[in-house]
Amino acid sequence: MECRNYPGTAMATGSAGPEMAGFDAIMTGSSPLPSPPMHSAPPLDTITVDIVVYPGFKAMEAIGPMSVFEYANLHLARQGKAAGYDVRVASFKTGPIRSDTLMSLEATKVVNTLALPHTAMVVGARHIQAALVESAALIDWIRAAAPRLERLSALCSGAFFLAAAGVLDGKRATTHWGVADRLHADFPAIDIDADAIFIRAGNVWTSAGVTAGMDLALALVEQDFGRALALDVATEMVVYLKRPGGQSQFSAHLLSERTAKPNIRELQSWILENLHERLSVAQLAQKAMMSERHFARVFQQEVGMSTQEFIETCRFERATQLLADVALPLKTVAARACFSDEAHMRRVFLKKLGIAPKVYRERFATTGVAAERSANTPVE
Repeated sequence: MECRNYPGTAMATGSAGPEMAGFDAIMTGSSPLPSPPMHSAPPLDTITVDIVVYPGFKAMEAIGPMSVFEYANLHLARQGKAAGYDVRVASFKTGPIRSDTLMSLEATKVVNTLALPHTAMVVGARHIQAALVESAALIDWIRAAAPRLERLSALCSGAFFLAAAGVLDGKRATTHWGVADRLHADFPAIDIDADAIFIRAGNVWTSAGVTAGMDLALALVEQDFGRALALDVATEMVVYLKRPGGQSQFSAHLLSERTAKPNIRELQSWILENLHERLSVAQLAQKAMMSERHFARVFQQEVGMSTQEFIETCRFERATQLLADVALPLKTVAARACFSDEAHMRRVFLKKLGIAPKVYRERFATTGVAAERSANTPVE
């Protein structure tokens, strides 16, 4: 595993900050950090989870998964069972840790290598590059703790911390689509899948942006206690157990909102509302009041894909949503998603996901980890 000389870490030149000094003290056995408040030890079959935060962390990314585990405990209690999770907020000091909002979370555990949890979840930050420098001690903790953790996960841009520690080298991983290119540029040894909602690579998990942390947490509940409990939690929280599609399900709508030229943006919205039409380049160019050649060039420049690729993406996304209804025959899904036929829909799914619509539907009904609890294959 390559250890990178990331700015601000123990490997970088210059004096270490107070957080790094505290971490070094724990590692060397010298003057330790202040002891966290005493807690009674959880039962042996209870899974300990540390939500690891630092100044500027994304509040929603921490609270979402925390809520999933709390609801899991609630449903287990209703069944007369003991709590399944013992969840702590951990940081390099106890007390309130400010987030990216007006909210702070109370850290009750000091991050160290002597009392590791079963599962560590590293939260992301809105300004991740600054966080990597300001909370550089976390990189060193991850590097030291990763081999001994049962599960290590990174939520959203938290993947940068794992990447800087070398934990993701040679693995498939995901992060928020908005920073995926930066992650790939900074850490080319990682196989980045910017479309996945979450990915499991052995005991290392990564998730996409913000609310995707809840998808990942639900998958952990399914892995630990089965699909029934995970589904109960998802139902009460009014979320998908496994949402349809990947991050690309939002791309067509996001692209139409982010396009700079108003006429192209309006045309994208019109396309989304008229997928049932044939939508030739000539028709779209006429609607945009441009020549075909000029229109094709402008659309590609503004949207980042050709008109036919955009239309295909829109139809694909509509199909992923329709496949959630298991009562709909595949032929009906293809028709409602405005594909020419079922075979056309199948070709698009194979091109984009590498699986057929039928297989996609089967995966949609579950997070996919229950049947392969010990597998190293990613879950998308």
